[in-house]
Amino acid sequence: MKIKVGFGFDVHQLKDHHPFMIGGVNLAHHKGAFGHSDADVLLHAICDALLGAANLRDIGFHFKNTDPQWKGISSIVLLKETMKLLREKGWEVNNVDAMLCLEAPKINPHIPQMQQNIAEAMAMSVDDISIKATTNETMGFIGREEGVVAYAVCLIQK
Repeated sequence: MKIKVGFGFDVHQLKDHHPFMIGGVNLAHHKGAFGHSDADVLLHAICDALLGAANLRDIGFHFKNTDPQWKGISSIVLLKETMKLLREKGWEVNNVDAMLCLEAPKINPHIPQMQQNIAEAMAMSVDDISIKATTNETMGFIGREEGVVAYAVCLIQK
């Protein structure tokens, strides 16, 4: 059996009166993440962790932000496509551990739904998807609510 670890990172600008998708959940907030797709920072970090672990480059390589095909698309679709790429190479995912960093809104009430969305997209158990959240203690661009950051690690096996 071969085992590999992957790490992913993503950041998106926050803009007033913009939708805020995280983990496939549309959060009610006065600001939202801005990007070519739905700007779901958590799913993008997970995709990058998975692709990196399998040595399949990164999310921008597979889903270019200049390609109209991906404009406004749900990042759940990107995660499903990422899983297809991994499985085509014989990889299965053991687990994902992710961290969100933002000041608001509170993420904790939404974590079970995010885990469910991600587990379904990856055809995995919710027990294998860990999501945590923290603030930046009002410091920097995150503290000023100018952006949101996500980190993810994963373990894959063949």
